[in-house]
Amino acid sequence: ILTATDNCDDDVTVTYNQVRTDGDCAGSYTLTRTWTATDDCGNETRHVQVITVVDTTDPEWVEDLPEDETVECNAVPGPAVLTATDNCDDDVTVTYNQVRADGDCPDSYTLTRTWVATDDCGNETRHVQVITVVDTTDPEWVEDLPEDETVECNAVPGPAILTATDNCDDDVTVTYNQVRTDGDCAGSYTLTRTWTATDDCGNETRHVQVITVVDTTDPEWVEDLPEDETVECNAV
Repeated sequence: ILTATDNCDDDVTVTYNQVRTDGDCAGSYTLTRTWTATDDCGNETRHVQVITVVDTTDPEWVEDLPEDETVECNAVPGPAVLTATDNCDDDVTVTYNQVRADGDCPDSYTLTRTWVATDDCGNETRHVQVITVVDTTDPEWVEDLPEDETVECNAVPGPAILTATDNCDDDVTVTYNQVRTDGDCAGSYTLTRTWTATDDCGNETRHVQVITVVDTTDPEWVEDLPEDETVECNAV
């Protein structure tokens, strides 16, 4: 508020005017302020002030920012919802982008998440979060696993059919292998049966069953056996 004195007038009139000139954005403009002191005879004194208004301040995030982290492939978090405030703008635009970079297997990759807060004058605040996704979890068997056992040579069971589930893969590959180790005779040997469940990232779960095959059963006669008897010497 400006006032003025005059050599003749006790009361000098002071008028004020402001002109706004817009700039390149809402927070960039100039204010031209003019005060004019006029005496009763029309003599004037003028003062002009030019205020250049700029917006060079970046927006600020409101929420806690998500940090880099390493997670299992079945525990990837959803993207955080971030908002920002600005010293000049009531409404700050926040954009989000995610880029996936594949790793060595389908369930090993990185997610680079970028949030950008932009005010009306193009000032930006950027936050980047890198999520490293890994698969270190072995598959799990679905069925009860066959145990080691000892059986007679005529009672060797067939191999069990095993399936497996995984924390990330819908379809787990199960392979089966059998190795025979001969013993002291044809009816005595061991069977080592191995099932291996493998997920897409090479994590394995293995089950081994050892079947010991024995022959402890005596032979059985086919025909009716001749009984003891007493005969004449000419009728043996």
